[in-house]
Amino acid sequence: MPDTLEALAALGIGLPLDAGFRFRGIQFIQRDLHAAADFPQGIGLGIRRPVLHELLVRKAEECGVRLLWNTPVSGISPEGVLTAAGRVLAARWILGADGSGSRIRRWSGLEASRLRRQRFAARRHYRVRPWEDHVEIYWGEGAQAYVTPISEEEVCIVMIAENAEDARFERALAGMPELAERIRDGEQGSRERGAITLMHALRRVSRGNVALVGDASGGVDAITGEGMRLTFQQATAVAEAIARGDLRIYEKAHREMLMRPMCMGRLILQLGRNATVRRRTLRVFAKNPRLFAQMLSIHVGRATPARVLSAGAQLSWEFLAA
Repeated sequence: MPDTLEALAALGIGLPLDAGFRFRGIQFIQRDLHAAADFPQGIGLGIRRPVLHELLVRKAEECGVRLLWNTPVSGISPEGVLTAAGRVLAARWILGADGSGSRIRRWSGLEASRLRRQRFAARRHYRVRPWEDHVEIYWGEGAQAYVTPISEEEVCIVMIAENAEDARFERALAGMPELAERIRDGEQGSRERGAITLMHALRRVSRGNVALVGDASGGVDAITGEGMRLTFQQATAVAEAIARGDLRIYEKAHREMLMRPMCMGRLILQLGRNATVRRRTLRVFAKNPRLFAQMLSIHVGRATPARVLSAGAQLSWEFLAA
């Protein structure tokens, strides 16, 4: 997303635009209903994850980071990090950036949650020419698919559902005939991968000299497209807190960062659960593309408080009238 590219740039990492496929907005689709909007500014970039990883590793090495590959961690202590080989790596600060199943979170006693909702996801790549310069979200009865073009000859499709069976591609595509037709002749370009996606908020993300970053610190459902942005902005925030020697600064910043995407995530999940609300909302967006564009600007953090109130009031009125 455009704001994710900005967060990366703040870390000194620029993504070459030819490293992926540029997209200019979001489109919602449910059979005969289509609603599209462009980002208020900037473009997004569909990119293969290994390409991004390589750029991140290269930047870390340029900054003087020592990367200890193939060095499993078995625990943490006040002195530092314990490796499986029995060594203690001395550390003044420990950052747990080890994903949604974080062991650092468990070892540091930060497991307590105030929200945890999970859904099931499956991902495939298809070798077909992208047919749109938007990321598309297809709505079925039990699942959603988001389609991201990642090159001139390939798209990435992720199915998400509350039940694992509903996230199966063959089952989900039966309720998304337009998407099924788009990829009918496309060759599958990768092995299918499954995952759990979470709406997860922790009571605390730091304790003593330990702080959690990225999915280890909680996060929002993958359909929001906000996970990477949150991770990169948290990285900047925790670095600033460490520089000032006070992780309470990060605790406060983390809470504030999560508020808007968590709210938008709840709204999107509500659309997925309630067919009547979803169809009425999509009808409003299809009829009033400007309103959809305003909601997208809110989603990417480009709206003023006054515009948020105005768009919310207008959506409520048109929803009731639809």
